[in-house]
Amino acid sequence: MTMMKLRVQLQCKNLHEYLRELSPEILDRLYNHPATCLAVYRELPSLAKNYVMRMLFLDQPLPQAAVALWVKKDSQKDHDECVSVLAGLRLWHSQQLQGGLQGYILNPVFKDNLRIALLGGGRAWADEGSSLGPDRHARDIESLDRYAMERWEVILHFMVGSPSAAVSQDLAQLLVQAGLMKSESGEAPYITSAGFQFLLLDTASQLWYFTLQYLKSAQVPAYYPFVRTLQDYSVEGMSESLLTFLQHLREFGLVFQRKRKSRRYYPTRLAITLAAGVTSSSSSSSSSSSSSTLGSTPGAGDTGFIVVETNYRIYAYTNSELQIALVALFSEMLYRFPNVVVAQVTRESVQQAIANGITAQQIIHFLRTRAHPVMLKQTPVLPPTITDQIRLWELERDRLQFTEGVLYNQFLSQTDFEVLRDRAQGLGCLVWQDVTHRVMVVTPQGHSEVKRFWKRQKSHT
Repeated sequence: MTMMKLRVQLQCKNLHEYLRELSPEILDRLYNHPATCLAVYRELPSLAKNYVMRMLFLDQPLPQAAVALWVKKDSQKDHDECVSVLAGLRLWHSQQLQGGLQGYILNPVFKDNLRIALLGGGRAWADEGSSLGPDRHARDIESLDRYAMERWEVILHFMVGSPSAAVSQDLAQLLVQAGLMKSESGEAPYITSAGFQFLLLDTASQLWYFTLQYLKSAQVPAYYPFVRTLQDYSVEGMSESLLTFLQHLREFGLVFQRKRKSRRYYPTRLAITLAAGVTSSSSSSSSSSSSSTLGSTPGAGDTGFIVVETNYRIYAYTNSELQIALVALFSEMLYRFPNVVVAQVTRESVQQAIANGITAQQIIHFLRTRAHPVMLKQTPVLPPTITDQIRLWELERDRLQFTEGVLYNQFLSQTDFEVLRDRAQGLGCLVWQDVTHRVMVVTPQGHSEVKRFWKRQKSHT
């Protein structure tokens, strides 16, 4: 019996996908903040933004037929998509007009607060730290960027098992709950297949995924009005839950706070990137270049650094501890020099990576997207000998999957076998059968029901 394992792909939701899962009550609470409304508006498709702007200053609903005339007939699919997005986010809803026609009207809470965000007015989005006086320990943008990436890379180093990386218990638990790491019987967490996919994303996409997982585990849609870097904000008036949330953001590298008890904090560029949203281009490939260090894959640099030879040797021309740790996940380290690391891809190292949930395709993708410019000149980029062998090593491990079951044999007749087999199939607990030898296996969960049925069947005969 051969059963192939199913591998789950990492689902990186964006802001809108997360908001659609929230209840209407929580959405309306979020839309009470102009900053939230502006962030949601920025992430809308272009056509949906146009619809919102056209209706932002209307107090009466528009007929749905009139809204449909805003696009050409060949763009009806885009119109339907916008209607679905705006309705799913509760940005507008249907309302019956006089005469029985159906119309659209913007959510009044969203409409009022988006007006404030665009035109000004209302209360301040956040308490700036100007009331605390000048900060003697003010940071410049370079030090904030360096601090943010150092804190973020500690998380990534912890995921790949670097001994020097340590995170809080809350953060380690979050990584396990998010499926990025796995922990068994009190052992130290280790990276999963989803975690390896996570490391291949660019920083902006990693931030989105990680933050949404945090909000999901906290069961509270957190709101934080980050406006700009180099601006300090006061913690005065914050509740205990918000102060705890601030400390978590501090560990993620999203805010800088000199001490836990400091009365002011600074949002870093990571927080501004998060508030600005993730475009499709930023998450399409972890190897694409970026104008900002914070938008690229951590430690990857602007060009590839890996050379793979047909003798299964890997030469990684990098000083990044993170990238070296990633290479070590599926290879054996041989030598390390100031600017290059030499590793060997072996059957044992690849199968150990596969046992931890990393797939052969992910290993090949990692090597291809980080290939040295010299290798990019050849076709194919990676030697077929290497890619084929990595896939074969995966197939060696995935040929069989063991499943617990209860064996039924020694039937007196073919009819008895078929009656019990059909009953097990009807219950959905039949694992395997051999008609010739009258042998079958059922799941442990279905064993008691099949056994009771067989006893009743025997008593009637």
